Amino acid sequence: MNFEPTKPIFRQIADHICDEIMLRRFNVGSRIPSVREYAVTLEVNANTVARSFEILQNEGIIVKDRGVGFFVADEAPDIIRQQRVARFNAEVLPNLFRQMHILGISPDDIARGYDRFLKEEH
Repeated sequence: MNFEPTKPIFRQIADHICDEIMLRRFNVGSRIPSVREYAVTLEVNANTVARSFEILQNEGIIVKDRGVGFFVADEAPDIIRQQRVARFNAEVLPNLFRQMHILGISPDDIARGYDRFLKEEH
């Protein structure tokens, strides 16, 4: 994993775990690697990973089964989607709309580009 210098590492790790859940690499109810396993894999301090897990646990994305480990919560995909849609609406769309206005890009242009993207992805 390559870390961005502008964002805290613990948040990047939490986002990465959320990506893994959304991509179904970690399914609902499945155990995720331990703090130590993640720390070794990512070559970061275990405290950093523990902070990521704490955030995810507080957000209801993972749950801890004492003595067994952390598991993906049943509601995790819905929680992640809601969080990311809210972030997208607050952070990405305003800039996108501003750039569309400046460059004279219409919603139809965006729709055509999105249709091309979908065809190339599938």
